[in-house]
Amino acid sequence: MADSEDPRAQRLSGAGRAPGDLAGSPFRADRDRIVSSTFFARLGGVTQVISPGGSGLLVHNRLTHSLKVAQVGRAIAERLLADPGHRDLLDKLGGCDPDVVEAASLAHDLGHPPFGHLGERVLDRLARERLGLADGFEGNAQSYRIVTSTEIRGEARGETIIGLDLTAAVRAAMLKYPWTRRGYPAPHPSTLSPAPRGATVPAAEPGSGSLKFGAYGTEVRDLRQARAPFEGRIADWQQTAEASIMDTADDIAYAIHDVEDFYRVGVLRQGEVAAELTAWQRHAGELAIESDAALELNARRPGRSIERLRRTLHRKDSWISDDEAFATAVAHVRRELVDGLLSAPFDGSVEAEHAVSRFSDTWTRGLVDAITVTDRPSMRSGHVLLSPVQWHEVQVLKFVHHRFVLERPDLALHQRGQARLLGTLVEALLAWIDDPDETTRLPRRLHDLVELAEAELDPATPHRAAQARGRAIVDFVASLTDSQAIAMLDALSGRSGQLWTDAFVL
Repeated sequence: MADSEDPRAQRLSGAGRAPGDLAGSPFRADRDRIVSSTFFARLGGVTQVISPGGSGLLVHNRLTHSLKVAQVGRAIAERLLADPGHRDLLDKLGGCDPDVVEAASLAHDLGHPPFGHLGERVLDRLARERLGLADGFEGNAQSYRIVTSTEIRGEARGETIIGLDLTAAVRAAMLKYPWTRRGYPAPHPSTLSPAPRGATVPAAEPGSGSLKFGAYGTEVRDLRQARAPFEGRIADWQQTAEASIMDTADDIAYAIHDVEDFYRVGVLRQGEVAAELTAWQRHAGELAIESDAALELNARRPGRSIERLRRTLHRKDSWISDDEAFATAVAHVRRELVDGLLSAPFDGSVEAEHAVSRFSDTWTRGLVDAITVTDRPSMRSGHVLLSPVQWHEVQVLKFVHHRFVLERPDLALHQRGQARLLGTLVEALLAWIDDPDETTRLPRRLHDLVELAEAELDPATPHRAAQARGRAIVDFVASLTDSQAIAMLDALSGRSGQLWTDAFVL
């Protein structure tokens, strides 16, 4: 079937192949367009969990994370397609192409702002509360906005192509959460019971819309076109099979390489992890009858935190949560991580690197081999998912990372400084953009983003100019690396005495 006849290969511009495309396959061309993007290159300077600038080459950044997600995602797709039963079901769900999965995996984090998830939360709060943007900020929605709006692909038929002009299949595969913050689709997923994963509204902010979402209101037309080839095959709120593979690969890569990172830098220590897992194994029966309040009160005592995880999984994911599978997963993680990888501190030796490599390879292969496809997924699951025991293993690995890394006060101290930095940077840019005497001296990129945002808004939009300026500031800040954000605030605050700098381009 020719590209022009394949709805999955349709592009927003209808331009088909562009002069810079070297690959014949439209999906492979998408992969190349993403890798060639400056937004992709900047991911090398963006935090995964802790800033790459503060830990040398020992930890993953958003670029190396994206490459690993693409590697795992492609392996899953190829493995599933090798099974006739899985292949037939994937075809019925709208198709599965390894190139599509790989391209979406590479693009899924393009919109992550400086300082990772911390930056995402701070920018969302600033966007809604300070800049008055109802859609706020969301990393997944920002990734989608980049490939459809803020990146410049070039020209076709004499017209500028906005965005990367990716195929419908790849854009749909980027949508972990194929809905907007509120309103699309109808009924909105946040109103369903149970709500799909990520679609719930935060209890503390009942009118704020879904916690996670895949596109802003300005990109709804693009979202509809991307999803059109899958109508009648999957529910409006459900991921495509390729998006489901990408999402699962993201979970696998995240769970494994975060453990690697913090073992390497000496943060993840055997004694602490062993005490938590062993205490739960020995006293699971007693802990199971403790009240939630008692667990909360004694959260720092070994065994209590992982018991709270077990209860959370039952409450949120009763469709798959199982006590036997949970206990098996805890035992496996203790054996392979605590008694295995963490048994000797990382010292940079060849033997230590081999241990990390063995751990990563063994776990990745085991999880990839445990992937299956279902035609009747839970509301909180995609069509492609891990088998129950391996699903629990991923939850336990992520728990180790959260409990023994993210809850550290030294990391909290660092992140509070980063949050304040972002807030000050947004205020400084807002003051600059609102200064009538500085109109002609604004950074060209920021000026262009204001024009783009204003053109997207209906002329009757209340406070249209302010809305456009707010969205432009968010787009601008989200496009910086960690070091660029720091250097720009230093300059705006008068702390930098260097006039000409290569830290950022204005």
